[in-house]
Amino acid sequence: MLDCNKFFDALSDEGLSLYTGIPDSLLKEVCACITEESDGNEHIIAANEGAAIGLAAGSYLATGKPGMVYMQNSGFGNTVNPLLSLTDTKVYSIPMLLLIGWRGEPGVKDEPQHVKQGEVTLDLLETIGIPYKILPNDDASAHHVLKEMLAMALDLKCPTALIVRKNTFAPYLRKFTEEKPTGISLKREEALETILSEIAANDVVVSTTGMISREVYECREKRGQGHEQDFLTVGSMGHCSQIAMGVALSKKDKKVYCIDGDGAVIMHMGSLGVTGQYQGGNLIHIVVNNGKHDSVGGQPTVGFDIDIPAVAKACGYVEAVSVNSTEGIRNELRRVRNLGVACLIEIRVMSGARSNLGRPTTTPIENKKDFMAHLMS
Repeated sequence: MLDCNKFFDALSDEGLSLYTGIPDSLLKEVCACITEESDGNEHIIAANEGAAIGLAAGSYLATGKPGMVYMQNSGFGNTVNPLLSLTDTKVYSIPMLLLIGWRGEPGVKDEPQHVKQGEVTLDLLETIGIPYKILPNDDASAHHVLKEMLAMALDLKCPTALIVRKNTFAPYLRKFTEEKPTGISLKREEALETILSEIAANDVVVSTTGMISREVYECREKRGQGHEQDFLTVGSMGHCSQIAMGVALSKKDKKVYCIDGDGAVIMHMGSLGVTGQYQGGNLIHIVVNNGKHDSVGGQPTVGFDIDIPAVAKACGYVEAVSVNSTEGIRNELRRVRNLGVACLIEIRVMSGARSNLGRPTTTPIENKKDFMAHLMS
C-alpha cells in the first residue's frame, strides 16, 4: 500500500499548482493528507468534478503548471463536457493529472450503483482520449508512474489519469483533531427518525445518495415498516431534488419529501432555481446539512459557510428555514405541510454515523418496483 505522505511529497516535487476535486472513499486517506499538508489555496474541494476541471484549467492558465483533479469514477460523467470542450487538444489543450478512484472494478465486490460505472471506466477514458495508467500499490513504482503521466500531460498538453484501485493507499495518521461545530448536538439519524415519524402513509420520500438513504432504510427497519414509500437514490449525487420534483409534478395527490444533503445540493445548486419555481405545493425539500462529505471520508463542504435557506429564497422558495433540533423539525414540518408553496427546511446536524450502519438489503430494481406500486396505489 502507498504511504500518503510519500505520495504527496512526490506530487509536490513535480510542482503541481493546485489540488482540487470531490472526495472519494478510495481516495479518502490521500485526500486527508493533501488537506493537512497543502498550503493555503493549494487545495480546493470543488462543488462538483466538472467545476474542479475548470479550477485546474484556470490555475494552469495563470501559472503554466498542471493541477491535479481527484474524483470517484462515478463522478467522471460531470467532467466529460469540460474535458472535451475545454482541455482537449483540439480546443485549449490544457494539461492536468486526474486521480480517479475505481469503484465497481470488475471482479471486486461493490455496491450496485458502482457496477456499471466500474465496467466502463477504462473504456470511457479511451473513448475520449485520456491516456491513463493504473497506479501501482508500492511507493517506488507509483512514483515512477506518477512522473511518467505528468510528463505525458505536459508533453501532449492534455489531461492524463491515474486509476486507483481499492486499498491502494495506506491509512493516513491525521495530525489535527477536528473541531466540532458549536450549537449543534442533533445526530443525522435522529433527525431522519423525526422526519419519518411526521410523514403520512400516503406520502413518499426521495432520499439522496450516501449515508442519508442508508439511514432512511434502517429507520424504516427499526420502526417495523416497509420501504415502498421511499425511493433511495443510491447514485446520481446531486439529482435527488429533480427526481423528487419529477414525482411531485405527476402525483399532485401525494406529498413528496425530498431528503437531500448539503454536498449534494452544492454539487448541482442550479436545481434550486428550478425547484424554487415549482409552486405545486406538494413538494417539501429537506436539506440535512452536516458540513461534510460524510460517506466518502468526512472531507468538508461549504455547507456551514453559506446560508442555504437564503439561497433557496433567492431561487424562489417561498418558505425556507433552518432548524437544529427534533422539536424544530416537527414544528416546521407541521407548519409547512399544507401551505401549498415551495418550501425548504435545512436541518443542521453533527457529522458521523454509527459504526454498524448497514446498507439496504433490497436491490435498486426491487426498490423502484415497490416505490412505483405505492405511487400508483
